[in-house]
Amino acid sequence: MAEALKHLIGPHTARDTADAVASALNTFDPAAFLDDILPVIDGLELMQRGQCIADALRRHLPDDFEAAAAILHACLPGPDRAGLSGWALLSFNQYVAAHGRDHLGTALGLLKALTPHFTAEFGIRPFIADDQEKALAIIKGWVNDTNHHVRRLASEGTRPRLPWAMRLPRLVQDPSPILPILEALIDDEEDYVRRSVANSLNDIAKDHPDLVADFVERHKADASKDRLWLLKHASRTLLKKGHAKALANFGYEQLSDVTVTLALENDHVGFPGELGFEIHLFNTGSEPRTILVDYAIHHQKKDGSLSPKVFKGRSLMIEAGDSVTIAKRHAFRPITTRVYHAGAHRLEIMLNGVVQTGADFDLAAPEDSDGAERHAR
Repeated sequence: MAEALKHLIGPHTARDTADAVASALNTFDPAAFLDDILPVIDGLELMQRGQCIADALRRHLPDDFEAAAAILHACLPGPDRAGLSGWALLSFNQYVAAHGRDHLGTALGLLKALTPHFTAEFGIRPFIADDQEKALAIIKGWVNDTNHHVRRLASEGTRPRLPWAMRLPRLVQDPSPILPILEALIDDEEDYVRRSVANSLNDIAKDHPDLVADFVERHKADASKDRLWLLKHASRTLLKKGHAKALANFGYEQLSDVTVTLALENDHVGFPGELGFEIHLFNTGSEPRTILVDYAIHHQKKDGSLSPKVFKGRSLMIEAGDSVTIAKRHAFRPITTRVYHAGAHRLEIMLNGVVQTGADFDLAAPEDSDGAERHAR
């Protein structure tokens, strides 16, 4: 059995932190620091464990944040020291986010120094929320840093809807202040950074679809292979939703001369089980057609209504007069992100973002020993 995630931080982390701080601050009392942590840390979950160490740092470091920040900086890896890295630095993020809010430059400087050794994308967000203009003025300077972790922090930490992190409502409403950051990093030499740029643009597309479609249009001319991948990945939500300009950006025009038929292998699917189906496409026109084939499963909700989820299929070109058959199997199995309900479902086929045809099927759910429907979570 895999070890619980919370054990990434534990008594060993507290002891490593105590040793590092003691090396940087000769008045530090490691025994008293550990007395605040070791009796309680085993009963806590991951984030609570980090916070426990951060709270102890607050009690045992100088009250002056500037002085405390210098000590924490001295705990990071350097030319003459191994220093702390990895999950041991979660508590540093939490400490800085809680106690450095009146020391913007020093706090962001420490998080910048920290991020090559552990992510600081969550730590910088409170500072952006507090003073967006001043924080972004500092963060924009990171796009030319020699360390790719710092450059990625500029794009990832400013994402309006970064998963598992506090949302940045002002940037959700108006993302224009971070577009210069994304433009500066669009051709970064590191895939790690470019993926972050694409994910940030995809975040923005959920609230400002036309803005992102226009951004992609401006930047796709003479684009490299890497940039084209980035722009398409940034457009993935728009492509799923059939946004006309996003589709046109990648050559997916509205189709009037491609016919599609759908055949189900079975219209009753067990749980767990698979829905097998075939899609037959025929280009009746006189020109080749570039086609993006997606499909949507309309899942039954608890109240009996249906809720669609689009799944990516494939992109292909069909010559005039040619046909293509695509065989596909969609699995229904227990997952943590969905509750399945037995009963009527629907499959729909989308070409270039437009629904062309569909078919209904029933999903059967197993029953537990009490006869109650079991939901796969």
